[in-house]
Amino acid sequence: MSFQGFVDQIEKGLPFPVYLLSASDPFLHREAIALLKGVVPEAERDFNLHIFDLSLFKEESLSLDRILEVLRTVSFFGSRRVTAMTGNIQKISKKDLQKLDEYILNPAPDSVFVILHEGTLKKEIRERFKRSHLVSLDVRIGEIPSWIKQRAAKRGIEISRKAVDYLIGIIGPDLGLLSAEIEKISLLGQERIDVNDISDIIEGSRLYSTFDLVNALRGRDVEQVFKIYKTLREADDYGLIGALNWHYGQRMLSGNRRKSLSLYKVFDLLHNADKDIKSSGRTFPMEYLLAKLLRL
Repeated sequence: MSFQGFVDQIEKGLPFPVYLLSASDPFLHREAIALLKGVVPEAERDFNLHIFDLSLFKEESLSLDRILEVLRTVSFFGSRRVTAMTGNIQKISKKDLQKLDEYILNPAPDSVFVILHEGTLKKEIRERFKRSHLVSLDVRIGEIPSWIKQRAAKRGIEISRKAVDYLIGIIGPDLGLLSAEIEKISLLGQERIDVNDISDIIEGSRLYSTFDLVNALRGRDVEQVFKIYKTLREADDYGLIGALNWHYGQRMLSGNRRKSLSLYKVFDLLHNADKDIKSSGRTFPMEYLLAKLLRL
């Protein structure tokens, strides 16, 4: 089950007594917590919503016994109590895991217990918690375009596929950063969004943009290429490589076979530059990349 699957469970009122959610991206944990808060009316949250952090188990004020005590306490206002526990459950002691086993076998009827695990679940943990409702919140790379469209639609925005690809090219697959950009886009007050509508917002109010850099590279204007890069390098180089990937990708989609063969060399250079930046394998990797692109 995906993040959308958990949204469906929320809309059904969380029918299962115990959920085990896993996600590698902390942003998805925050989103899940926000959804859980929405389940409990604001006036009841002080009594019927409790969120505990496993990292605080070393403190005397928090233990699994305390969490289980809250779970078994009769809820106020006749509503179901929602209790969440965040952190890496693989760090829980064997003794506490046994207590969790006992609770899952006999959960409190007035409580929903949501365990949010950081990272992927090992086989033994999945097996141990098989009686709970397991949900992987992670959004796969191939699902990110649909995720962006859905998130924008919730804000009354129809975003074009080109604009989606542009966002991913500039920002990368970080869902938290993508969400922040969608929030910015929503402030435009437009129902339909395309690339031209958002390029200034995403890249900032700079003297030059990556569009200008690509045009200078295509014109083999060495002086202008490095002049533009000097103004753009204030942003991180990962974002700049992502932007170049997007721009050249658009050219490949609209170009002929001969141009496409040339563009394959471009993508190879971009890939190598990305590796150099991450590994510190080359001095001035971006300058080296631009010099190579100018020669194509």
